[in-house]
Amino acid sequence: MESIIPLNSNDAEVVFELAQCTNGAKIGLATLNVPKALNALNLNMIRLLDKQLKHWAEDEELALVIIKGSGDKAFCAGGDVVSLHKAMATGEPKDYGKTFFSEEYRLDYAIHCYDKPIIVWGDGFIMGGGMGLMAGASHRVVTENSKLAMPEITIGLYPDVGGSYFLQKSPDNVGLFLGLTGAIMNADDARYAALADHSIDSDRFDSLLETLGTQSWGKVAALNHDKLTQILKKFDNDSRAMEKGGLRKHQAVIAKLGDYQTLAEKVNYLSGIDTEDKWLGRAIKTLKNGCPLSAHLVFEQLKRAQGLSLKACFKMELGMSVHCCEVGEFQEGVRALLIDKDMTPKWQYPTLDSVPQEVIEQFFAPQWEENPLETLV
Repeated sequence: MESIIPLNSNDAEVVFELAQCTNGAKIGLATLNVPKALNALNLNMIRLLDKQLKHWAEDEELALVIIKGSGDKAFCAGGDVVSLHKAMATGEPKDYGKTFFSEEYRLDYAIHCYDKPIIVWGDGFIMGGGMGLMAGASHRVVTENSKLAMPEITIGLYPDVGGSYFLQKSPDNVGLFLGLTGAIMNADDARYAALADHSIDSDRFDSLLETLGTQSWGKVAALNHDKLTQILKKFDNDSRAMEKGGLRKHQAVIAKLGDYQTLAEKVNYLSGIDTEDKWLGRAIKTLKNGCPLSAHLVFEQLKRAQGLSLKACFKMELGMSVHCCEVGEFQEGVRALLIDKDMTPKWQYPTLDSVPQEVIEQFFAPQWEENPLETLV
């Protein structure tokens, strides 16, 4: 690598740098930089990333982008739901939920549609909002430290940030299982679930960056994509084999979800599994302790999203998420797990049967004359 040029302060919430390649091309580096909060994605970080990615998209000398997290614990452990809780509790700032989710989903959508290659270096925790950033990247890398999950059922939300779209791509009812249980995936699981592309040893990032800096990158995005894929495959092949994950171990159990039609039947099946396996047992316990309304939303979103475009999925999710800010379960879930930390949420609807169908339907009803994401292209 010829040199790395800082573009902003090294204590900014997202640090941007340019790595100069030997042939004159450039690599953009974006580092989520709130390690004390496990790089949880707040509104300022969303805006910083969105602005810089748009700028880099127009830079003809820039060959590819790398997004990573600072610290050794997390890429990004979720969205800043604590700020959302404050807004829900106080009403200020007004329409904060609509603002936050609209801008987050615009960023996620832009990553999905980005012309240049984007590597997400997914080391450590990757949850919720972190999954939203990673899912759309062209080259998704996990390591032996990776712990991925969509755990929204624990806080009265649902797998948003495009989960309606990317969880559909997982095989054999894995997407539904992940949404209902918040199960934690390792690198092997992430690849099995079609949520990651490459597994590389965590201590090889600097070596990878050095290798990328010596390549003759051109100005044709498709060729740069192919070249990057081949480089990552070599690093993947040279890395240690990743430990077999719980999804792969229990794929027959998870696939059996397809034998049941209704949500109640599926939940009863999972809840009735008697296992001594710690991973599966923890997933089932999370389902049992999770928000019943969220379970309905997981089931409905995946059913209704079948065949929808990425844009349509984000439009649907924006309506769902804004409505979550208006219904008490989300606020109560965040309070119990992240604010007061008493771990005993008092759900308005404490059982699956207690959730009225009309309440579920309200999450999918049009919220506005024109959806704020209608302008996505």
